[in-house]
Amino acid sequence: MGKVNFDLPDLISKNLPCKDLVTNVKVAAAYILGFFAVVFLSNIAGAFLRSYQQPRMVAETLVGIVAGNIILTQEDHRDNIVKTLNDIIEFGMIFHMLALGLEMDARILFQRPTQEAIVAFSGMLSTFILAYLLTPYFNYSEFPSHEFTVSLSVTLTGTASPLLTRLITDLKIGKSDIGRLLVAAGTYSDLVSTLFISIGFVIISADKNLGFRDSKDILKITSTLIVQVVVTAVISPILMIWVNHENPAGKSLKGSHMVLSVAFVAISCGCSAVKGKYSPMMSAFITGIALPREGRLSKMMISKLNYFLKCIFYPIFFVWVGLGVDFQMFNPGNPWTWARMIFIFVIATLGKVVGTFLSGLMLGFNLPESVALGLLLNVKGHFHMFLALFTFHMKNHEMIMTTSTRIGLTLAIFFTVIYAPLVGAYIIRRARKRSPNQRMALQWLDSENELRVLLCIHGPQHLPSTINFIEISRGRDDPGIMVYVTDMIELTEQIESTLVHREGVEVVTVTDRAVIEMRDQITTAIKTYEEEHESGITLRRMLALSPFSVMHQDICHFARDLNVSLIVLPFHKYPAEDGKMTGADSKFRFVNKKVLQNAPCSVGILVDRGFGVTRKISRTSIFLHAAVIFIGGKDDREALVYASHVAQHPGVKLTVLRFLLDANANSKCTRPGTSMVNLAEQEEEMQLDDEFFAGFYERHVGGQVAYMEKYLANSGETMSALQSLGGQHGLIIVGRGGRVNSALTAGMNDWEQCPELGPIGDILSGSAFAVSASILIIQQHSPKED
Repeated sequence: MGKVNFDLPDLISKNLPCKDLVTNVKVAAAYILGFFAVVFLSNIAGAFLRSYQQPRMVAETLVGIVAGNIILTQEDHRDNIVKTLNDIIEFGMIFHMLALGLEMDARILFQRPTQEAIVAFSGMLSTFILAYLLTPYFNYSEFPSHEFTVSLSVTLTGTASPLLTRLITDLKIGKSDIGRLLVAAGTYSDLVSTLFISIGFVIISADKNLGFRDSKDILKITSTLIVQVVVTAVISPILMIWVNHENPAGKSLKGSHMVLSVAFVAISCGCSAVKGKYSPMMSAFITGIALPREGRLSKMMISKLNYFLKCIFYPIFFVWVGLGVDFQMFNPGNPWTWARMIFIFVIATLGKVVGTFLSGLMLGFNLPESVALGLLLNVKGHFHMFLALFTFHMKNHEMIMTTSTRIGLTLAIFFTVIYAPLVGAYIIRRARKRSPNQRMALQWLDSENELRVLLCIHGPQHLPSTINFIEISRGRDDPGIMVYVTDMIELTEQIESTLVHREGVEVVTVTDRAVIEMRDQITTAIKTYEEEHESGITLRRMLALSPFSVMHQDICHFARDLNVSLIVLPFHKYPAEDGKMTGADSKFRFVNKKVLQNAPCSVGILVDRGFGVTRKISRTSIFLHAAVIFIGGKDDREALVYASHVAQHPGVKLTVLRFLLDANANSKCTRPGTSMVNLAEQEEEMQLDDEFFAGFYERHVGGQVAYMEKYLANSGETMSALQSLGGQHGLIIVGRGGRVNSALTAGMNDWEQCPELGPIGDILSGSAFAVSASILIIQQHSPKED
């Protein structure tokens, strides 16, 4: 064979394939470099704007618009870049809509309408009516039609629920009433509006300037979608259950199972797009809502999709948005350009506010809260920007909207994101402004409002006392009681290594098997009890997962966000077989002390001596004999208020014990050195005690509520009176302290073993004392101590 000369420069000069390879490598390198530059600039802008509480989307949009306009000036490479980005965006939006569908539960549409649904639907309806009636006068379309007006109006009714959820989480109001209402209402709005858009893609063809499809095409797409939904809804749960069973939490997912699951989802997403010529993007959304949301595989899919979207797709998406926002074509000199942009923003905002205002009137919301709800539900996001711009990027297609209209609509969507953190900050300021006047205590709870309790437990050993505590605390069915059963779990290195973090939201999933089994056992018992007592009781599950050094902060944040009136903590000791308290855990004791010091509401500590171990408290016969001790002071008044809830239970016989100072005894109410100021304060407290107790006596004493008075001279006689309670009661309720230098408890602090229980609570819970009843010690929240 002859010698072959291989000269690379000569090959390149002759335009052989090697030259194309080098060119492609240069282009790919330029694309990669540009991507990292966009991500880098977005991170810098995001860090700067985060101090102004702006979400990352604002930074990415600004960087993308600047980058897109720079690309538009590069005439040599502009067309290739635009073509490449179009292909990427069409592909990436499929993942975006799949993730959106996976995070939604379509079953909520078939449930009884809640107040969240009423708020969402009223805002959507008012926005649609205003937009449909008014937008035709501003000529938003190059081809005005009824179809375009309906499409635009439906788009304006939507809410970007993932973005809204992220905003609410960043503002730390996600667990408040208005935060939960916003998240749920945003989900309703997003789900319904996107479903209407999905139906619109069936009937209307974007390839015909939003004209109607042929009846054959509509029938073909509809039948394909029905098959797709039915097959996905029937087969996917079976597949997911099998994969979840074969791959339990804590173990890595098998590769073959992963491939099988991804293949099934891909086939389901592409079914109607290939066979029925339906939008692949909307087909992915339909598949997403048909797939089950529970299980390890679904959660992993959501996590991986959100990671891909956040880190890779969204920066590219906003560069694509920037290509559509060409300021050279904006025509700012035309007044109609500004009029269209401002009007579309105003009509969307006004429609939401009017709807939430009307629903607020029905549901009893205040005007500021109703307006804030409307403003935040008007938040638009990635999907709405895509709808505003996708006709501009379509191939071989006439423009549906003018360039200036398209840019104005995109900027109007962008402005709905900018003002949202400001509205959230206003909600926080308003709540803080009202908080000094809002005492989060039982004594100041409106009788028309439900009692909210944050009930903390260490584990399943507290289940009997937990259920019986909820039972006796429920009061009247209207307004009822809301109990947040909270697991107190230490965050160890072993548990931390099993946590799964969800991208985009501050939520983690615990995969430690021991923790999961423990929480499932508690949840099952709680749900069983709730199902047996449907009226008047609402139970929720919470998790305080943190090191003991900061666990009290989580509990206090829960209490503040959930607006509870009472936190109940288990005592750090447990009863032994001989009835004595043992097994002290200093870590839980530290948490209890810190909660007592920092809680934004009243706090109770339950010393459980077998409270309800034998059987549940019945509502048909007297099962529990309880007592409440009233000496005086704010904590005793708080204990008496809680006892008023217990007194309403038909299975509880309540005895009210009032310890009074014997005026004839040779004793003084004050210690030496007490000033006149303290004496005046004591007289004021005594007057408050008398007035409050008189009201309680008038409302409750009689029937199942007995009353006893004991006149005592000093703390020694108080000890004797407490000693006499042994064996008479199953539960004793006392105040922690808060008494103004009462002679009946003077000197008891000197031998306290657990000062966090107060003098009376410490004595009653002591192992050396004859009383075997469970003890509930209550401390009233004092705004002055905040």
